[in-house]
Amino acid sequence: MTRNDLTEFELEKGDVKIRIKRGSDGVSHTLTTLPREGNGNGGVHADPSMPAPMAAAPAPAPAAAPAPAANVKEIKSPMVGTFFRSPSPDTASYVEIGQAVTEDTVVCIIEAMKVMNEIKAEVRGVITEVLVENAKPVEFGKPLFKVKAAS
Repeated sequence: MTRNDLTEFELEKGDVKIRIKRGSDGVSHTLTTLPREGNGNGGVHADPSMPAPMAAAPAPAPAAAPAPAANVKEIKSPMVGTFFRSPSPDTASYVEIGQAVTEDTVVCIIEAMKVMNEIKAEVRGVITEVLVENAKPVEFGKPLFKVKAAS
């Protein structure tokens, strides 16, 4: 559940209903319910074919994000679409790692609804990293490039 960022899971098959909910403490709780059979416990039964609920190991604390290097800026996607490094498959990329850019340098295209939108650096510096694979979808605000900004 932690790996897939699930907080709740429910399965109902016939008369058996299983609901697992992850608490804020990272512990899983399991409840199995069956129809009332007059045993006086309100319809909650231990199912002998089901393993006993076990407390999950506490979730590891998230690793602290590394501090951004001084003067490193990110060029982020201003829209949802498909990222392209070059104007066409048979041409060179707009920018490469180590290349100097200005605020008006076109660094990529984001295709949205069949419209090709040129994205400008909007920062002066040197491209240090390309963060997105060519022809892959991007979301609004997703970092596309890292730039060591000029002082």
